[in-house]
Amino acid sequence: MSWRDFLSLSVRALVAQRLRSFLTLLGIAVGIAAVILLTSIGEGIHQFVLAEFTQFGTNVIEIAPGKKGARGGPPGLPSTSRPLTLADAQALERVPGVTAVTPVVWGNSEIEGNGRVRRSSVYGVGPAMVQAFTMSVRSGQFLPDDNANQPRALAVLGATLKQELFGSQNALGERIRIGGERFRVIGVMEAKGQFLGTDLDDTAYIPTGRALALYNREGLMEINVSYQEGVSSEQVSQSVTRLLIARHGREDFALTTQADMLDSLSNILDILTAAVGALGGISLLVGGVGIVTIMTIAVTERTGEIGLLVALGARRRTILALFLGEAVALAAVGGLIGLVAGVALAQLVGLLVPALPVHTPWEFAVLAEVSAVLIGLAAGVLPARKATTLDPVEALRAE
Repeated sequence: MSWRDFLSLSVRALVAQRLRSFLTLLGIAVGIAAVILLTSIGEGIHQFVLAEFTQFGTNVIEIAPGKKGARGGPPGLPSTSRPLTLADAQALERVPGVTAVTPVVWGNSEIEGNGRVRRSSVYGVGPAMVQAFTMSVRSGQFLPDDNANQPRALAVLGATLKQELFGSQNALGERIRIGGERFRVIGVMEAKGQFLGTDLDDTAYIPTGRALALYNREGLMEINVSYQEGVSSEQVSQSVTRLLIARHGREDFALTTQADMLDSLSNILDILTAAVGALGGISLLVGGVGIVTIMTIAVTERTGEIGLLVALGARRRTILALFLGEAVALAAVGGLIGLVAGVALAQLVGLLVPALPVHTPWEFAVLAEVSAVLIGLAAGVLPARKATTLDPVEALRAE
């Protein structure tokens, strides 16, 4: 059979049952559209979350007290690990490749100013925090490089906190109380917006030494180390580990690089995107079942046609290819329609709900279309094999 006759016969068979063919490809189209829409939302959330974390830079190492992993002994016993200190942070500034070190202590306190009171987050940080986390000051200045153990009582306000306490007034030079202690405002930060639902601007920054006294802490909660671009994070981590072991006598701290955290987060989000796509894939499988059903009915209805083709000399593999081709054509056309519909729906969702990030990954779109073709091929095997096993005499007699 020539390819023109083959194509003509296939198209005529599909067009003869327009409604049936339309409903069959509609099942595949709905499945593909669901896969594209759900993966677009999943990938959009993926990129949004990663962008939220990378806005603070990717070349940061976090050092926390206490080694990772389980420890023996009953719960409730005091830890034997040494706390991280301001002296540790100062020593880390001498590590090769390190550009900024900021010791961190945080808490939550009532902040009084301009006759108003607001409970906000309070971060005790070092003067290098703006370099470590690529932040900027809108007015005034950030915390100066004072004596780390006896710093002056200075404060820098986040944009939201400044607005709540002082409105449109100039806050520079004003006196505020944080947890009952007096501080002088020397700067206001640029707005950073929301971070995973948390307002980063509803914050006050004070020297770490003052925060240790304010919250009655012996040690730091963490130390953040920023290193030069192009320098290996592993190399810096090893240098930091050696220095702290030399100071503490053992490894009683934990290091987490920003790259490691982003890799772990990316893996989790990849699994989430794949799981969401798999939910849409269920609709695709339902469409595949529809193709099996419709093609099986088609074989039964076209028994006489199959017998006639075989009687005229058509080979079994030609009959097999004919029915497989029809199944694949239905799936491919349905896949293309679903692809267009899915992308259109994803863009529509992005327009109607701007807060919901949507991004269509084209590799998923191609994979979805290939999956549709493969499902059509697999779904057409059983009916096609049934067609090839028909006896031509019996088939003609049935007609």
